[in-house]
Amino acid sequence: MSDKHYIPRLKQFYHEHVVEALKKKFGFKNVFQIPKLNKIVVNIGVGEAVQNPKVLDFAVADLQQITGQKPVIRKARKSISNFKLRAGMEIGCSVTLRKDRMFEFLDRLISISLPRVRDFRGLSDKSFDGHGNYSFGIREQIIFPEINYDKVDKIRGMNVTICTSARTDEEAYELLKEFGFPFVRRN
Repeated sequence: MSDKHYIPRLKQFYHEHVVEALKKKFGFKNVFQIPKLNKIVVNIGVGEAVQNPKVLDFAVADLQQITGQKPVIRKARKSISNFKLRAGMEIGCSVTLRKDRMFEFLDRLISISLPRVRDFRGLSDKSFDGHGNYSFGIREQIIFPEINYDKVDKIRGMNVTICTSARTDEEAYELLKEFGFPFVRRN
């Protein structure tokens, strides 16, 4: 990626196809009204890090391998005695992807990783938050080709949140659908 003229495939696709399709569908007059991707947040919660702090290191390594960016370690905000959790304990890690890395991750997610999910029927179209952001969970980190299956200590899930500049869920849905998101309509 040292080439200065390198443009991620999905970013180019956005500018050439998605912008026109959304402009036509919603009748936007101004280019700045057209929804775009702001960031993608990938999060792994490691509850068992309370008993064994070493487990968090494996989660951090996996997340760094998947996203190509160093994760931030998240700490507990509150103490919960039933879980033997104290405020300030390290219990997860997350990465915020923006710009080219965001488009690269999304491209790999849509075209390579999601089709590798066992019994995959598509993503729910009900997981929007009302402000144009979409969240979904992945049950296994091994669907990503970057992860070496032999070096995995434990199967871990992760949450992915895609933040857009869309004002409504319908605009965000159409934006993600134009990118090729495998949505399944549920009534």
